[in-house]
Amino acid sequence: MDDLQSWQYIATGLIFVWTGFVRSGLGFGGAALGLPLLLLVIDDALIWLPLIGIHLLFFSSITVSSRIHHIDWAYLKKALLIMMIPMLVGVFGLLTLPPAWVVAFIYLTTLFYASCYLFKWQIRSNNRWADHLLLISGAYAAGVSLIGAPLIVAVFTHHVVKEMLRNTLFVMWFILVVIKLSVLWSVDVNFWWFHHLWLLPCAALGHVVGLKMHDRLMAGDAESFKQVIGGVLVVICIVALLV
Repeated sequence: MDDLQSWQYIATGLIFVWTGFVRSGLGFGGAALGLPLLLLVIDDALIWLPLIGIHLLFFSSITVSSRIHHIDWAYLKKALLIMMIPMLVGVFGLLTLPPAWVVAFIYLTTLFYASCYLFKWQIRSNNRWADHLLLISGAYAAGVSLIGAPLIVAVFTHHVVKEMLRNTLFVMWFILVVIKLSVLWSVDVNFWWFHHLWLLPCAALGHVVGLKMHDRLMAGDAESFKQVIGGVLVVICIVALLV
């Protein structure tokens, strides 16, 4: 990470602008829609996940600090009890699986999400057991790579009112990421602290734009936005898997 070429610095900065925009604009998906792009710059998830995680903690705390009463604490506690163990199992997989396997997992999972966005397939949950399966799967994916948001959001959308959804998701990510980063810190994973100095402003720019776009996206433009992004990600994932 300390000896990047010029194009890698530029690409990384732009991608972090993008992740900040998605995270605040939709309330989820910053990692899911940003990590596949970052892996094209350096194909090692353990380099990017601490950077993404610290940014998520920073911006989610800012967003939620003034909206602490607009959070569905009851459902959040219930969901966290289901997700905690599979998330920790996913973190163990991140630390023990070969890096190439983790990268393949990320691209295959993202390809699934992207196909859902592109073809407007809805990830739905209509009963308690489906809820549990999606939460467990999403928590494991979050543990491995922080890309479990679409699966988890599919459940939260049915149980949390729209006005509280984004803030409740931010608190959930904050809790899960604190646990994940604590584990990574305990095993001496490099957090690349110096690079936060220039990447935080990039993410902040996207965050501010995303906040301004949030109401518009939630008003009905989100589906078209996701469809375009889905098409781009399908191409990126297929190319990355074939190369």
